Amino acid sequence: MAPFLAYEDKGTDTHAVPLVLVHGHPFDRTMWTPQWEAFSASRRVIAPDLRGYGASPLTPGITRFAQFAEDIEALLDDLKADSFVLAGLSMGGQIAMECYGRLSARVRGLVLADTFPSAETPEGRRTRNAMADRLLREGMRPYADEVLDKMVAPYADPEVRAHVHRMMTATRPEGAAAALRARAERPDYRDLLTRVTVPSLVVVGADDAYTPVSDAEEMHALLPDSALCVIEGSAHMPNLERPAEFNAALARFLARVDA
Repeated sequence: MAPFLAYEDKGTDTHAVPLVLVHGHPFDRTMWTPQWEAFSASRRVIAPDLRGYGASPLTPGITRFAQFAEDIEALLDDLKADSFVLAGLSMGGQIAMECYGRLSARVRGLVLADTFPSAETPEGRRTRNAMADRLLREGMRPYADEVLDKMVAPYADPEVRAHVHRMMTATRPEGAAAALRARAERPDYRDLLTRVTVPSLVVVGADDAYTPVSDAEEMHALLPDSALCVIEGSAHMPNLERPAEFNAALARFLARVDA
């Protein structure tokens, strides 16, 4: 039985397609605050905390991407969200790809932000498992201090940087480690992307060191019907670093899906 996820369910059902937002690692649903504030006036916006993150239940060990997708499917069933645009950033983008594989009949549009579709390399698997061990040993703060300047650009708004750091340090190490072990074993989604039948939007921060523009260009090339948006003046989290630009690109995409 999937755990009952904590979530935001904002706005009301209108003629517009609902928007489902999947956060990245090691964050929580509040990373999407600028988006639910912008879009809940015109459509329903659903943003869950993934299993092990935020206020959602924790499963130690390993939380496989299929489990994350099952949790989201169960939540959307409970909320009677029969069709929706699915958006994810970073690990959330990979989980969105997993969800598309399960729920393609319900997905009306796919938004992949600052993410990449390929499986992990052997070195990457070792690195992610070693990081999981480190988080369990040290807690989240040393990691958060270390990676903050890659998650958001050093020139980002101080309040944004503080929000991102706060999300990272509030995450339970057991939940973050369980997801890291899952990321080490994730499947390759490149073939799946070639079979996506709905419009897609690929977004990336111009200064993203984790998932560079070249990764976004690869996904854009794989997807049969996609738009690519590179957001200047942002790193790995353009939805927080440059919310006006991110929301403008998302609004254009949603208008197309609604039409």
